[in-house]
Amino acid sequence: MGAHRRKCDWCGSGTPIVRDMDPVNPEFQYWCEECARALIIKGDPIETYRELEGEPIYGRLLDEHCTLKRFYSFATA
Repeated sequence: MGAHRRKCDWCGSGTPIVRDMDPVNPEFQYWCEECARALIIKGDPIETYRELEGEPIYGRLLDEHCTLKRFYSFATA
């Protein structure tokens, strides 16, 4: 399935912006902006990830909403 057709694994409707490269549950790898934001706010951000839209949308979400000082890994192709 192409990335443009894939939907968020959590809500099933949003367009994914980020892929969790080290998921706890492999059924939840692709996250839309709203669900990814909710993870960050909940205190459970994706730590090893790949941006899918070519822009650092998830990176900006981390900067805006994450108060934890951890090291995050941007996975390259």
